[in-house]
Amino acid sequence: MRISVLGAGPAGLYLAILLARSGAGHEITVVERNPPDATFGWGVVFSEETLGALRDADYPTYLEITDTFARWDTVDISFAGRLLRCRGHGFSAIARTRLLDILQRRCADLGVELRFGTEVGDPAELDGDLVVGADGVHSVVRRGAEEVFGTSVVLQGCKYVWYGTDLVFDAFRFIFVPTEHGMFQVHAYPFDEHSSTFIVEAPEDTWRRAGLAEMTEEESIAYCERLFAADLAGHRLLSNRSTWLSFPRVRNRTWHHGNVVLLGDAAHTAHFTIGSGTKLAMEDAVALANAVVRHGHTPDAVARALVEYESERQPVVERFQRAAAESAGYFARVGRHGHLPPYQFATNLLTRSGRISHANLTVRDPDFVRGADAAFAGAPQFAPPPMFVPLRLGNVEIGNRVVRTAHTPAELTAAAGGGAGLVLAGPVAVSKEGRTSPEASTMDDEWAAAVAAAHGAGARAGVRLAHAGRRGAVRPARSGVDVPLPADQAWPLVSASALPYGPGTAVPREASAADLDRVRADFAAAAARAASAGFDVLVLDCAHGGLLASFLSPLANHRTDEFGGPLENRLRFPLSVLAAVRGACPVTAVRLSVTDWAPGGVSTDEGVRIAAELAAGGADLVHVEAGQTVAECRPVYRRGFLTTLSDRVRTEAGVPTLVGGYLTTPDQVNTVVAAGRADLCLVDFPEEGS
Repeated sequence: MRISVLGAGPAGLYLAILLARSGAGHEITVVERNPPDATFGWGVVFSEETLGALRDADYPTYLEITDTFARWDTVDISFAGRLLRCRGHGFSAIARTRLLDILQRRCADLGVELRFGTEVGDPAELDGDLVVGADGVHSVVRRGAEEVFGTSVVLQGCKYVWYGTDLVFDAFRFIFVPTEHGMFQVHAYPFDEHSSTFIVEAPEDTWRRAGLAEMTEEESIAYCERLFAADLAGHRLLSNRSTWLSFPRVRNRTWHHGNVVLLGDAAHTAHFTIGSGTKLAMEDAVALANAVVRHGHTPDAVARALVEYESERQPVVERFQRAAAESAGYFARVGRHGHLPPYQFATNLLTRSGRISHANLTVRDPDFVRGADAAFAGAPQFAPPPMFVPLRLGNVEIGNRVVRTAHTPAELTAAAGGGAGLVLAGPVAVSKEGRTSPEASTMDDEWAAAVAAAHGAGARAGVRLAHAGRRGAVRPARSGVDVPLPADQAWPLVSASALPYGPGTAVPREASAADLDRVRADFAAAAARAASAGFDVLVLDCAHGGLLASFLSPLANHRTDEFGGPLENRLRFPLSVLAAVRGACPVTAVRLSVTDWAPGGVSTDEGVRIAAELAAGGADLVHVEAGQTVAECRPVYRRGFLTTLSDRVRTEAGVPTLVGGYLTTPDQVNTVVAAGRADLCLVDFPEEGS
């Protein structure tokens, strides 16, 4: 088979190596516009997992690459005048030029034809049974058929510049420096005995306020050397056409058409903050080479191989791209974590991807975790894990960070004996008209005995007061979700606007001024009864499409009066209800859908603003939820799916948070709380023996 590869980066060269060593007699040509000794770039990082894949694919290349590695197992975090070290992180790096030299020589040894300094303007110039576009982010092969590939390119994350330095770090170092313009940060790591990579990034508005948009390359270097002088310790920054960039996230609906296929950055990119660009590209090469070898002697071999390659790699890459997008967003917002104490800031940073947890850190570096736990608990040396540290909200002390739920007084009594610091009852309807179903609980005298039992078990008790609004008058959940009651059993519904919740559900009436007065009074009366029952925490339900939530969302609120339209109007009624119930219990909280997960609805940015307004209106805590404002929302459920939202609300709105989202282990609670993503965790620990 004749194979033409455009692009002599790691992906294209490694593919050529693997196909040449397969013994199938392929004629392989690699075409590259740059000379073989082009020195663009600095160091390339590999994890232990990636090295295992390279070892299995071509052992001679693996040996030569690893023979020149810089290795470390420590991550340093330079923040707020402290340098915190966390060990147990196995990574290796190599100079990009050294990696390319190894791959080029291996290609030559295997008989691959390498054509350097050859410009290709049109993919049609490439001849072969298989044509591979491994020519990077600005791929000529991809640009020649973007409609066919279904290409999208979106800029994400901060402005960044890729420097080197003659300082050889002994670990991967994150550096965070606040300035009058905003936070700047560095990702630095060694890659040989003489040099380290030194990537500087900052949000674009910070970058512009600092004047970097107008600076020359030399002026930018001088600015960064001054800014990071403490960590550079007198060493220089080195430039290699180092200009400020915005990272392009490349996606393609399909990676092949006909006999043409995309590889590495031509097919996809993942933000550099997760350090996976070269890894993904070389793993693409392994998958494509394996597919070609498997189908090399079958009819339609190329077509079958390309389908197999894409089917294998696309799901893997999509997961990395999601993680990379979250990481890019994290570093764009990291300045808002500047108020966190150093250990909590470091824990938040180390656990940001979800792949490292509190327990995992304990295995990697128990000394770091002991220090972090002691700092969290305010202890001089040793402390319990974060989930067991009490929390004070107002004048209420909650014995630990675990929250359990109960729907009935009997469940509240039972749950209180399970070791939770807080048991949250509800939803409890504020009136019969505010129930979801005929079986829904209201605030009656049975709750007082259950609260007393909870207090006797050492737990605090909270209650969620709700009005179902347009989600009312439905059958119990065991009969299905939002299944309307028969007409002769239903009751009239009220909502922000006369819009049904979903297909087949009843149409509510738009709440009149009298309706709003009555509902506000119902909430106040229910809050007073909750206080009489002895509840410590009252939670006002503004989530999942209930009456108060329907006022907040533009998808459910089409009013033209003072309660509709811009956000300040949509907040007016929920804030008035919050004012009416404040003071009934020692702690007043709000359960909030921070995002509608639906086009045209409340975005996360707007949800954070809503949380801040509710906190300013007297909410002591925000219980973070998402979606279900409309039936056609587009959820993104996964384990811990709400913790990023909680992190943003807690950090940006400046209010304590309660978060759930499939949290089922003590380790997950410890991770969320230790990292400052929430103050309380709603958990569903499996029963013993289950």
